[in-house]
Amino acid sequence: MATAGAAGDDLKKELTCAICLDFFKDPVILKCGHNFCRFCICMHWDENGGDYGYQCPQCRTVFNKRTFTKNYLVQNLVAKLDDLECLGSCPAPSKPLKVDGNCEQHGEELKLYCQTDKRPICVVCRESRSHRHHEVAPVPEVVNDMKMELKLRLMELNWQKSQCVKVIASDERNKSEVRLKKQRLKEKIEADVGALVQFLLDERDSLLESLDAEEVAAMAVIDDNLKTVETEAAAVDKAIADIHSHISGKTSFESLAETFNAVIHCKPFTSLEPVNSPTEFTDFSGPFQLIMWKKMMHVLHTMPQNLTLDPDTAHPNLLISDFDTKVEEGRVRNQEPDLPARFTRFCGVLATAQYASGQHYWEVDVKDKGVWYLGVTTECSNRKGFVSLTPSAGYWSLCLQDRLYANGEDGRIPVADYWNSPRVGVYLDYDNGRLSFYDAVTMKRLYMFDTCFEEPVYPFFSPGKNDPGSRLQICHYY
Repeated sequence: MATAGAAGDDLKKELTCAICLDFFKDPVILKCGHNFCRFCICMHWDENGGDYGYQCPQCRTVFNKRTFTKNYLVQNLVAKLDDLECLGSCPAPSKPLKVDGNCEQHGEELKLYCQTDKRPICVVCRESRSHRHHEVAPVPEVVNDMKMELKLRLMELNWQKSQCVKVIASDERNKSEVRLKKQRLKEKIEADVGALVQFLLDERDSLLESLDAEEVAAMAVIDDNLKTVETEAAAVDKAIADIHSHISGKTSFESLAETFNAVIHCKPFTSLEPVNSPTEFTDFSGPFQLIMWKKMMHVLHTMPQNLTLDPDTAHPNLLISDFDTKVEEGRVRNQEPDLPARFTRFCGVLATAQYASGQHYWEVDVKDKGVWYLGVTTECSNRKGFVSLTPSAGYWSLCLQDRLYANGEDGRIPVADYWNSPRVGVYLDYDNGRLSFYDAVTMKRLYMFDTCFEEPVYPFFSPGKNDPGSRLQICHYY
């Protein structure tokens, strides 16, 4: 008996799936010879398979594609163990299902099931011409097969439900992240724009207060002059009235003589003139918007950078001028020493500024320029011989040739078919790994690189080759 029990335990182990640790359900065999439940191996490969093939969970054999075969032998052994009630871990099946009623045609019990017609039949029907060549099985076997398929389907549905739960949870997290990011950006927009608005309101109030003060000062001068003139006018009116009264002869000689001496021998009246050149408010006749814009630059978190070029990095064919802000292709090659940072084949030049954090913006004048390259490059990028303008080589750039391109990892990426703006803006957000290019007139974003900078970067510029006379110039605003 002990030997029979041990043999039964060994058989159970052989009929146990190594993934779910339960008896095989719809068993399949791999090319390496190991068996698994169809659902288990499919789910395992869904989670662990991919570009490197599909691996057997037991022997680690790798297959190029999903491949297995249904193992009828193992399926039959599992079914026999179930029939013999050798599955100790499974509860004894309840009363076997029977088909209600008898065959309407032959009056026999419906013990068989026609797989072809999908209906129960009796043993007489099985021998009839109607079912003789059909696939027929006993009802208990069909019931067991149906239960097994339902169990498998139940596992699939439970797995599908778990996937739905995971996706729902992930999407809910994404929704929360979107709301959070939106709220942060909203607060930043409100703060940044609010600072500009507050600056403009403060500037307006200051200008209006100064305007009021200048008006008050001008009015005070005019009012003082008016008081003097009004006092003089009153004295003249009195003198005129006195003269009229004495001329009419209605006064005594003594009064006439007194008035005569007062009028004839008095000091002459003061020379009266209006206030010359009333105020023209000259302090407020300038370009208000330009003045405020200049002041407002000190309010900006990211203001344009006044970059300068580094002549020690310039290709020998390039000419640097205008206080190291202009670069153009020369007609004669300069005899410059071959310094480590100097470009030797690509007609490029770096700026002196180095960035390892923060947000930075600069503008480049490209008016009437048919070819140019703009961007950033890492401190250790190659500048000798052929230069690959790809992110993996440490270059992130935009270029203009027959059209506007971004230099991507797999070649040029078309950005615009036509370019006529005189300036290009470059915005570097080092900490977030973003480099954006703008039409600096409309501030429309042209292209953005989303990457991760692992070392300091320098702005770089190139006027291209075979285009002498045309130039690039870094814009300075203060």
